[in-house]
Amino acid sequence: MIQRLQSPSPALRFLVAAVTLAVSSIALAQVAAGDVLVENKWTKVTRGDYEIELQRLPPDMQGGFGTNPKRIQDLIARILLSKSLAAQARQAGLDKDPLTQQRLALEIDKLVAGIMVAKVEEDAGKAFDAKRAQFEAKARELYLVDRQKYQVPEQISAAHILFDLKKHSKEEALELARQAKAKIAAGGDFGQLAKELSDDPSAAKNAGSIGYFGKTEMDPAFSSAAFALTKPGDVSDPVLSSFGWHLIKLEGRKPASVRSFDEVKELILADLRKKYVDDQRDAALRATRDDTSTKTNQSAIDGLVVRIDPELMKHAIPPAPTGGAASK
Repeated sequence: MIQRLQSPSPALRFLVAAVTLAVSSIALAQVAAGDVLVENKWTKVTRGDYEIELQRLPPDMQGGFGTNPKRIQDLIARILLSKSLAAQARQAGLDKDPLTQQRLALEIDKLVAGIMVAKVEEDAGKAFDAKRAQFEAKARELYLVDRQKYQVPEQISAAHILFDLKKHSKEEALELARQAKAKIAAGGDFGQLAKELSDDPSAAKNAGSIGYFGKTEMDPAFSSAAFALTKPGDVSDPVLSSFGWHLIKLEGRKPASVRSFDEVKELILADLRKKYVDDQRDAALRATRDDTSTKTNQSAIDGLVVRIDPELMKHAIPPAPTGGAASK
């Protein structure tokens, strides 16, 4: 078997995420936000609690989360445990401790600060979208300046017959490949022989054809031999890859090309939008950090520094062992 070295397309990943998000949304819509999902003697967990926790997950996990009942149950159980312990802490008055209140205030500040940053990013995104026409012009300029960035490498289409080293010794597989090459040279049909002889299980349906691919998408030895073929219909000598011995037939060739602006426009705009949002967020953070009303109590800060007396450190560290019998 020969396998392409590539991941699912962005379009496929987007479709899967969209479908799972839709399924999750439909399921959640059947439960009112204030409805209780589970409760005990200390507290209760509502759908609102669940949705808030769901938002804490990475965005690429949120869409499909609701398709797994166990994941939902586990998350609700964690929320219930956390809220129950918090309720017990309040009953014991632990939340009244001054240090605890300081910690709570600091955590609230961090949370609200994150909400503020998210609002800045949201507003920046809306501002970008409102000026989309201007940024499309900028995207076209970037495309024209660096069109080679969007070059599609040369591709070829090929078929192969595999003699798998898991089923044959290296010598046996090579001999079978040579015999198959002799049959092709004598007029045998490559596709039919692939169906009859190939150890690639897909050959029974596709007659060994693996479609178009680039040089980096296949086993290096396989690609090197396949791209060395010059004319459609040419068949290679036996080629050894990490899968076994192959005969490769060239079926077609596509020269390197440059994707059109329309093909890459949304990609460029996505990059521009991200940069715009990042720049707006960074500017807002910088303005806050560099605010002229900031006053620093440097002497108090200096008092936080722990100063170590070098002489005391010398006496605190035991001397290194010397040579002799003790060191053996």
